[in-house]
Amino acid sequence: MGTYQEKLSILSEMIAFARVDYSLKDSEYQFLLGVASHLGIDKKTFDGLLNEKTKKVILKSQAERIVQFHRLLLLMNIDQEQHQKEIRTLHNIGLAMGLPPSAIGQVLEIMYQYPNKVVPVDVLINIFKAHYN
Repeated sequence: MGTYQEKLSILSEMIAFARVDYSLKDSEYQFLLGVASHLGIDKKTFDGLLNEKTKKVILKSQAERIVQFHRLLLLMNIDQEQHQKEIRTLHNIGLAMGLPPSAIGQVLEIMYQYPNKVVPVDVLINIFKAHYN
């Protein structure tokens, strides 16, 4: 996984996305804390990101951007609520990452077919592969 600054940027983007609905639920906080731990970011640093954004770093590889899109998708569905604003924001984030619009749309459509709207990683990867070929 990328540099320390990339990891902070990933978390900062996720925190901002979690707050699209102007709140940060405990389930979202716990999920984000788990991602932070997985990325090797300590709780104190993570909690600092809740109050202060970090410099945005563009993820270089397409694979990293797809993984980040998947993290955001999981985050959106962690509280079992999907609001149009969240869906639109996630769609726009995916576009800003340079992901194919048709793949983004397909993922957002099929998520409703899976328990807790969690699209399996292999399904997600296959969708993006199909749109890159």
